[in-house]
Amino acid sequence: MEKFGVLNQELAAKAEKLGCLPEEWLDVIYQEKWFKLFVPESLNGLGLSLPEALKVEEELAEFDGSLGWTLTLCAGAAWFVGFLEESLGEEIFSDPKVCLAGSGFVGGKADQIGEEYLVNGSWTYASGALHATHLTANCELLENGKPLLDEAGNPVVKAFILKREEVEILDGWSYMGMIATGSHAFKTENLHVPLNRSFQILPEKAMISKPIYQYPFLQFAEATLAINILGITHHLQRLIGESFWKRNEHRKYDEQYVDYFKKQEKKTLKKLEKVRRKFYEQVEHSWEELEANGKISKKTLRSVSHISRKMTGACRKLNAQMFPFAGLEAAKSHTELNRVWRDFNTVSQHALLTFPF
Repeated sequence: MEKFGVLNQELAAKAEKLGCLPEEWLDVIYQEKWFKLFVPESLNGLGLSLPEALKVEEELAEFDGSLGWTLTLCAGAAWFVGFLEESLGEEIFSDPKVCLAGSGFVGGKADQIGEEYLVNGSWTYASGALHATHLTANCELLENGKPLLDEAGNPVVKAFILKREEVEILDGWSYMGMIATGSHAFKTENLHVPLNRSFQILPEKAMISKPIYQYPFLQFAEATLAINILGITHHLQRLIGESFWKRNEHRKYDEQYVDYFKKQEKKTLKKLEKVRRKFYEQVEHSWEELEANGKISKKTLRSVSHISRKMTGACRKLNAQMFPFAGLEAAKSHTELNRVWRDFNTVSQHALLTFPF
């Protein structure tokens, strides 16, 4: 990808110091419309299918974890355009530098009073919050102070689009990795929000009749997160290999040790390619099923969930097995290798992909 001339590793180190994506990267993202992978072309987006978008996300995550992750989460939030009123979608996405960040946490309450909501709450882990123009937030609904419950007695939840100037960003990202994602918390108090800035992420609630908005959100999220983990793994494996051969120049390992490393590296890359191939096969099958039938069977959705989790588990295992070959150099906190290792061991903790089933 030609744009990697601008998206260089010097800027990756700069991004970590800044705690957010640098302007040089943002300029490329706006130009390439990467925050709008799933936004229709009619709204100046790329209008990609899920398989097409995953390949973009994988490549960017392999270059830099924070870059790929931020882009993926913000593009995922922009996917919500399919569930917004047409006029609101046109208003928001008329800005060429629009960026939505959001949180899946139900951290607020929205009280409907007449023709507006009164929103209060705080939300965590909004990747890209520092350069977002809008943020999405999940809230339990009330009506004139009374909680709304569904038929099962559970709180009714809706998502809301909040403008950047309507929220306060809280410095809540103090983790060892993915530092440049700027995944901070945010809050708002007694905010008056018009009714049309609320929405529900359900296929039957989609306002745009394109297949991407019929793809169930759980598997959409699992697949996009898993492909980031794979991309970061490719980056980490390359750096581990480079570190081993650099050590070998000075230590001159016995031939049997060199052969052992070569075999382990070959096995690792073969396993990664095999699980990657199966992952894309399952996702592409689900996409074909959606286009042909207008929906995806439960069996196919289970297969997408399974391969996303299986691929994540394989990355965890293989990275742990190969990391010792990098040597103590990998523990130097200022190196690219250490940054990528920290990114992997942060992002692979995501709760959605913790369990293998």
